[in-house]
Amino acid sequence: MLKKGLLGQVIQHLCCLPGVGPKTAQRMAFQLLQRNRDNAKALAEILLKALAEIGHCQQCRTLTEQTLCEICADPARELALLCVVESPADVWTVEQATVFKGRYFVLHGHLSPLDGIGPDELGLDALEQILAKGEVKELILATNSTLEGNATAYFIGELAVKHKVQASRLASGVPMGGELEFIDRVTLLHAFKGRRNIE
Repeated sequence: MLKKGLLGQVIQHLCCLPGVGPKTAQRMAFQLLQRNRDNAKALAEILLKALAEIGHCQQCRTLTEQTLCEICADPARELALLCVVESPADVWTVEQATVFKGRYFVLHGHLSPLDGIGPDELGLDALEQILAKGEVKELILATNSTLEGNATAYFIGELAVKHKVQASRLASGVPMGGELEFIDRVTLLHAFKGRRNIE
């Protein structure tokens, strides 16, 4: 594949997107430059505007162009429920998939001592200040079900205990419509450990 000139640079920079390899980046570049120049220009302009104006919500740390994001500014949200997630993308996912009406706290990662990511890098001091106010009654730990995500959830759970806040973890296991023969061993193990009574 040619990597010279502006076209090659566009293709290379598109490869920085998650899940986009050289072939996909090449198709995107040709689509934008060959057939869709108006949208390419609009995309470039909105990206520059977003980079200049989008920062972090002062309360939950998600991405927003305002001081407070729409969720934190919404007086109808439940102050007693706080959901801890790893990224702003997780906030969008939960909002689209559930009827959760509480607030969020975005970590921007997970504990990873090997990568130099400790409690300070995740803003856990700010989370502890929120818990210390006494408004939060339940802390929902929605970190990823990875080794690092579980370690992060455990650490935050200890903070919740310290401030006498009930902490819960998202259930994990067999997905809706899943067939046992296609479920991996770790997922099945979590499903058995997290089983509950039939109501």
